[in-house]
Amino acid sequence: MLKDTNLGSGPLGPADLELSAMAEDKSGSRPDPRGVSLFKKATAAQSDVTMDLATGREIFANALPSIFLNPIRVWESLGAVELDAARLTRNGLFIEASDHPAAVGFDILRTRLLHGLAEKGWRRIAVTSPTHGCGKSFVAINLALSLARRPSSRSVLIDLDLRHPEIAATLGLTEDRALGEFLSGEQPLEGVFRRFGKTLALGLNGEAIERASETLHDPDTVAALTAMVEQLDPEVVLYDLPPALVSDDVLALGSSVDAVLLVTDGTKTAPDDIRAVEKMLDGRIPLMGVVLNRAQDFNAGRYRYAKK
Repeated sequence: MLKDTNLGSGPLGPADLELSAMAEDKSGSRPDPRGVSLFKKATAAQSDVTMDLATGREIFANALPSIFLNPIRVWESLGAVELDAARLTRNGLFIEASDHPAAVGFDILRTRLLHGLAEKGWRRIAVTSPTHGCGKSFVAINLALSLARRPSSRSVLIDLDLRHPEIAATLGLTEDRALGEFLSGEQPLEGVFRRFGKTLALGLNGEAIERASETLHDPDTVAALTAMVEQLDPEVVLYDLPPALVSDDVLALGSSVDAVLLVTDGTKTAPDDIRAVEKMLDGRIPLMGVVLNRAQDFNAGRYRYAKK
């Protein structure tokens, strides 16, 4: 699994990329997906229908066929957004490939994450931190942008920090998107999600939700997120969640994630904070790895390429 990945001032080196075994995968049935407005259920042949004489309702001798969805059509239904690459780069966010040490670090994190997911057959990752201010959203966005640079890939980034949504503002997008309306089933997928380029779908949120924990516990939310995965069929889904020790939101979403990526701050996160998160997740959600943000790596220069 990913272990203590360092995203400090220099790029990661081989010594920072130690691997260890991940926890066992979870099992369980998946709820039936919801449809989106562009994609309707097929109807049964007329010969398969009889009538209930008591109620007058139709009775189908055979089960209705499952929803047939073409993920390519679903992706095409999402409205496209443009991002200001120069503005984001100044803020440490990398849309394009770069030899900047931080961008290199995120590319290495991307590759290690993909290897770990492939090993376990996972794709739904919750990104959280022990406490506020560790840079979890910064890591989630950069990791999503790094994944999006892979050709012929599909990744999703969703802002599920429902109390303090900030991904849209961080990306410089001012459109109001009420993610809660998708989670409750009031809006279809293409009414809320947006697409950057051809490989990254964004579930942005423009307004805080007061009953955030209850929303994440709601079966409608589980059904909506399950439908999203089935309709978009992404390789990776990143859920940006609130800090793990501040609320029960991470545990509330447990049935909808495969593992947790924990972002820590090299300047303020205490070892006890990490142990507290590990204890909280133990037996509930696998901890896939720990990312060390704002760390100083004085040996990073050994791994930097440079022209002479």
